[in-house]
Amino acid sequence: MKFYFASSSKIWEDPAWVSGIADAGYDGWEISADGNYRLDTPDTFAAVKKAMADTGLPVTVHAPFSDLNPASVNAPIWEETVHQLELTIEKAAELTDTVVVHPGYLSPVSRYDPAPAWQQHKRACVRLGEAAERAGVAACLENMPNLDDFFCRDADELDGFIEGTGMSAVFDAGHANTTGNLDRFCKIILPKAAHLHIHDNHGGRDEHLPLGCGTIPWDKIMPKIVREYRGKIIVVEGRNPEEGRRSLEFLRRWF
Repeated sequence: MKFYFASSSKIWEDPAWVSGIADAGYDGWEISADGNYRLDTPDTFAAVKKAMADTGLPVTVHAPFSDLNPASVNAPIWEETVHQLELTIEKAAELTDTVVVHPGYLSPVSRYDPAPAWQQHKRACVRLGEAAERAGVAACLENMPNLDDFFCRDADELDGFIEGTGMSAVFDAGHANTTGNLDRFCKIILPKAAHLHIHDNHGGRDEHLPLGCGTIPWDKIMPKIVREYRGKIIVVEGRNPEEGRRSLEFLRRWF
């Protein structure tokens, strides 16, 4: 098993911080491809590749999600969202074989009738699955924390969105803990997940604490991950590499 580190809170920082990932003992880096790390902008893409070369870290990619909504019922917004995600998949294929995608959410309009938004989201998953197949990467849809109006807070809904689309699933244990659905996600999504995100919280919000600093019952969950997770990478999502070092020491109890 390989352990990678990611921090979405660092997207506006200079890439120099990435050296701390290697110093903390991680095997790789999951790029949060937004802000200073977008792959569809030549200067930031060049900076990402330089950080990889300077540190020697292999990568996975988390696609941008700021202001994007693959469930939008506003056709131009939906098309632009899917275009940006397709472009990220295409560019990420130069760096990795795994791209993480956030699901969409209901707008003030689609709250009144969620069915069209669900259909738009399914259409987006089909398009992204096709883009991933062309690029030769796995596009993986992630479960979300307890945020109002977001899709994929439910394990069965995530499973339904990826079914027949060519997309795979990301199991985020920290997100599942905030929805109270951790056991259901372990049953439905964990055995088929192609990618795994891990961090801790106290169950109320998405805190991204070091492992063991929240309320996730790791003594119960980690044996399931060891036994059932079929992927080759576990990504610790944290606030900084220093806290990430604590999570890595925690993980070594099981791997």
